[in-house]
Amino acid sequence: MEPLAQGVAELITEATDTDVCFVHVLDADRGTLTLTGATPPYDTVAGQVTLAVGEGVTGWVAANGQPAVLVDDKRADARYRYIPELQGERYTSMASVPMTSRPGALVGVLNVHTVERRVFGEADVRLLSSIGSLVAGAIVSARLHRTVAEREQARERFAERIVALQEGDRRRLAAEIHDGISQRIVGLAFYLSAAADAVATDAAFAAQQIATARMLADEALDETRVAIAGLRPPVLDDLGLGASIASLGRSVPGLDVDVEVDLEPSALAEHVETAIYRIAQEALQNVTKHAEAEHVSVTLRNTGADTAELRVRDDGCGFALEEGPGAGRVSYGLPGMRERADLIGGSLRVDSRPGAGTTIVVRVPLAQAAAGSSSRE
Repeated sequence: MEPLAQGVAELITEATDTDVCFVHVLDADRGTLTLTGATPPYDTVAGQVTLAVGEGVTGWVAANGQPAVLVDDKRADARYRYIPELQGERYTSMASVPMTSRPGALVGVLNVHTVERRVFGEADVRLLSSIGSLVAGAIVSARLHRTVAEREQARERFAERIVALQEGDRRRLAAEIHDGISQRIVGLAFYLSAAADAVATDAAFAAQQIATARMLADEALDETRVAIAGLRPPVLDDLGLGASIASLGRSVPGLDVDVEVDLEPSALAEHVETAIYRIAQEALQNVTKHAEAEHVSVTLRNTGADTAELRVRDDGCGFALEEGPGAGRVSYGLPGMRERADLIGGSLRVDSRPGAGTTIVVRVPLAQAAAGSSSRE
């Protein structure tokens, strides 16, 4: 948009036989006008001059939606405001018109100045207004193009995070299958083979091998269920998020875990519940691995009308945040947890220091988190 406004400013001075042109673009949310394009030598201050709507002649034109013409003695006009960067003392006359893409749709303000005294007539104002409308349409198109480009970039980043998270889950599942299930099956085959060789000559030994094989089969089945649960925790469907997190707390050996849930059961969409559950699970696992803690508190609650918060706090050894989450042996699984929080539009904050424990806080906007919840009802 800046190169567009810059190029337009130079064309306007040629078309209107004026000396300088300033293109001020409206930021409707902030109620400000920013100098976005200007003819030399003022192109160097583009982006640095900002006026409030209603401030100066430019602000008055924006606030009232009407053109303004100052023939001479600008300082005598109550609307005029001197802007040192634009050196108004060098120019005698000016015309200022609103730039609208359609009636009532203000996009900005277009100003032209002349060194010599000039009376801008109705024809001049109409010409400037027509040019302003064309510029406004081009600016709106540029904004739409930029918005589309930003959304495309955001979608690409989102897709990259999704793929990375999926690859992480696949690697975890592959490791579980290779290190656990496949080893059980190899052992199962070994003991069954030994039983088959001995069944005719040593029935007691064969029975012992079969019993061991059966134990390995049970363990392989258990590990298979755990691996499947890693993809979508069935406990969420059976108990709901609050009870599932409470169940997580009870499953941590040798650790006193308090769980408090104060959240409507239908407040979160399924994919958000899964992400929060996984974050809580990862946080608790990392407490047992690294924190050397005795007590952990887990809370899930509304922090207001529009936010859900998961907080996991331990009284363990903590770590220095300035060292970074990957420093030394302490990682606390933060990258994975932060990725999950980002993917559901939330945020993750870590508070920790050596000897003072660690607190992990995840906040999720309820308006977004509940967007998909209606599909469950």
